[in-house]
Amino acid sequence: MRRNNIDLDAAAAFAAEVQQDPAKALKQKRVEGAWNLAGTQFSATLDHAAGSTVLEADGPPFLGGSGSKPDPVQYCLFGLAACFAQTLASIAAEQGIALRELRVVAENRVNLLKPLGLGEQPVVERVQLTVSASADRDLGPLIAAAKERCPGVYCLTKPIPLEVSLKQQ
Repeated sequence: MRRNNIDLDAAAAFAAEVQQDPAKALKQKRVEGAWNLAGTQFSATLDHAAGSTVLEADGPPFLGGSGSKPDPVQYCLFGLAACFAQTLASIAAEQGIALRELRVVAENRVNLLKPLGLGEQPVVERVQLTVSASADRDLGPLIAAAKERCPGVYCLTKPIPLEVSLKQQ
């Protein structure tokens, strides 16, 4: 059964598997990309269940890119918006709420002084999600639940250890 473009049977089956074996909840995600010395600045092939997709990013002209593709920060915002929308749609589906419409706008305010080596101000001053949705029920409680359950929101609001290693050739 599908509700809100969520396969509830598949989601329930996975939840049951995880309930029996919590280790099945651990998933590894990986993106491997390359900086291109000509043309679009960065590209990566992302593998997924139905195949693979090539993504390309290019910096804005004021940072030395051509602006021919979305910039890396736009991809971050896209990921956050898509993750929040999926989380919200899933929670609504779980609760039997049929959405008529769901749109998410993700925006941020970036201060480029630090990336330019000209200051120490925080790079991202704020991130805002604006949700426009329509359903037969009040979606306010679902917004709060989506904030708690969304992996993208978690990445923004909780410290996550970062390791960077160099494999110089």
